[in-house]
Amino acid sequence: MAGKKQFDMDTALDAAMIQFWRDGYADTSLDDLSRATGLNRSSIYSSLGGKDTLFLRCLDLYAARYGAKYDAALSCAATEPVAAVRAFFDVTLERIADPELPDGCLIAQSVMAIPVLSPSVAAHAEQALGFQRLRLRAALKAGRLAGQDAEAFAVHAAAVNQSLAVMSRAGASPAQLLAIVGVTVDALSQALRVRSRHQIRADLHQACPNSPAPSSA
Repeated sequence: MAGKKQFDMDTALDAAMIQFWRDGYADTSLDDLSRATGLNRSSIYSSLGGKDTLFLRCLDLYAARYGAKYDAALSCAATEPVAAVRAFFDVTLERIADPELPDGCLIAQSVMAIPVLSPSVAAHAEQALGFQRLRLRAALKAGRLAGQDAEAFAVHAAAVNQSLAVMSRAGASPAQLLAIVGVTVDALSQALRVRSRHQIRADLHQACPNSPAPSSA
């Protein structure tokens, strides 16, 4: 029986996450959550917490589920940074294209709803959003981008990734989303080529001090 209860709670939490994802925090009532999970109000409070507590658990579930996918995509960043970033965006594009899932991104929607969230829930949503930038920065640094460049590109890539979710809700086509990703990945590829040429010149200058010093161009 204990195993069955755990399965039921996992299923209910997943259903609650989809409900919040589809309609947002403000437009999701306890009655909506009751219908989605199959639990009455009393059971929701006793098993899953109140609305804020349940929403926090749903944010954590979403962040863990897709965070693991993003981490797997970026795992080859040290040797293939461009392919890793493309795979990172593929996780988002595949999620958007899944007809079984709501449009958009639960975390992005939550951050945009901060004015109606409690301070603790708002802080949790902002932290979840920040994790995406941090994992991108770590991957880009492993891919031989300098600290400042890695941070700047991580901020940019995270912003693009969130915009894909927003644009998908606004009706952007898969081709349009793919084109946006292409521009970002091409920019990273060019930045890495420039850095590689500069590093080669720096290495040559170190080996041969009388050779011209590398320029920043």
